[in-house]
Amino acid sequence: MGRSKSSSRWMQEHFEDEYVKMAQAKGYRSRAVFKLKEIQDKDQIIRPGMNVVDLGAAPGGWSQFARQLIGKKNKLIALDMLPMDTLDGVDFIQGDFREEAVLDQLHAVLEGAPVNLVMSDMAPNMSGNRGVDQPSAIYLGELALDTAKAVLSKDGSFLVKLFHGEGFEAFHLEVQRYFTKVVIRKPKASRPRSNEIYILGKGFK
Repeated sequence: MGRSKSSSRWMQEHFEDEYVKMAQAKGYRSRAVFKLKEIQDKDQIIRPGMNVVDLGAAPGGWSQFARQLIGKKNKLIALDMLPMDTLDGVDFIQGDFREEAVLDQLHAVLEGAPVNLVMSDMAPNMSGNRGVDQPSAIYLGELALDTAKAVLSKDGSFLVKLFHGEGFEAFHLEVQRYFTKVVIRKPKASRPRSNEIYILGKGFK
């Protein structure tokens, strides 16, 4: 038994490394890019002519990927409490987007442009204690949804990372209240042992 378990773990690590290597080879800042790419391939959430807000963006992989797909004149605004190296064509705001001042900065950069997609790959600093981590993850999801409700234009889309567990169903239902179509995605690039999952809402009401 022991061997099969460890060999499957080796396969997992090896597979994860493939994503790490691919990210390095293609010049992406993180393996998380491939999660977004899979969702994009299936759902076409990023299109030319869109303005995008990327929450919890550092180190910037998602912004890097999305920037290539929207028009040169379109805005991509990345927000994070952590610093992030500059990216061509990306406006970065460092700060806590729960704060009025940070949201004011966001609106200033947008200059009245409609936001077509809010995406969030945020996760709490995992303690390993599900009783602590799961509520923290749901809380970040709620924050992302609140931001989406505040800035999205009609028919806009919302993509958010969550974790299966307590509070997930209630949050899923809440997203359904605000979007006409809601789907759940589990990209292959997610670590197999991770219970992370993405909720995608389309058609902001």
